[in-house]
Amino acid sequence: MRQRKVKNESEKLAALEEYMVKDGRERKGQWRKSFTFQNEVKRELYLEIGCGRGHFLTTLANNYPKRCYIGVEGRSSIVLRTLELINNKGLSNVLCIAEFIEDPRDYFEKEELDGIYLNFSDPWPKVRHAKRRLTHRSFLEGYKYILKPGSFLEIKTDNADLFAFTLEELEAVGMDLVERSDDLHRSDLTSRSITTQYEERFLLLNKKIFYCKVKV
Repeated sequence: MRQRKVKNESEKLAALEEYMVKDGRERKGQWRKSFTFQNEVKRELYLEIGCGRGHFLTTLANNYPKRCYIGVEGRSSIVLRTLELINNKGLSNVLCIAEFIEDPRDYFEKEELDGIYLNFSDPWPKVRHAKRRLTHRSFLEGYKYILKPGSFLEIKTDNADLFAFTLEELEAVGMDLVERSDDLHRSDLTSRSITTQYEERFLLLNKKIFYCKVKV
């Protein structure tokens, strides 16, 4: 989908640069030091890949102020909306990587993360583009590397074909499901409580949300 050009985008991004990470690869293994807190308690660190306009990410960060959150979004006009939300909510526990990440192991050290969220990722429907899907086994192996033992990967999508593909890929790399729903918002799973903007739109259209949670 073509994104509308934002007037004075560069200037607006520069004004909010304190929340944006430009040297993500250089922070590998040191991400917790990027957040400023009053004490040195080692805090849990979570990642959302494809954070969109930041509704889900900033809600989590607001609800769990003692945790650290990183959002990844490669489209600058969309990143801007996330940065604005972070600023408006006065959050100090969330940062954004304004890039498309091809291999998460380039940015995060082994077992550095406590959880990863993939919400409504691009389904890349053509077969020849399967390797670009964020739930392709090459990405899943990367997630396994950067996630701690006992941590989780959560996935939401409205695309039935992508969900079926995802379940096959998870099995192929030996990642076991602990939760699954083919209609999340008609289930009693707690993951329905925090939504993305896409999700809210789909719910108004009475569209099913597919969901699974994997424990590493």
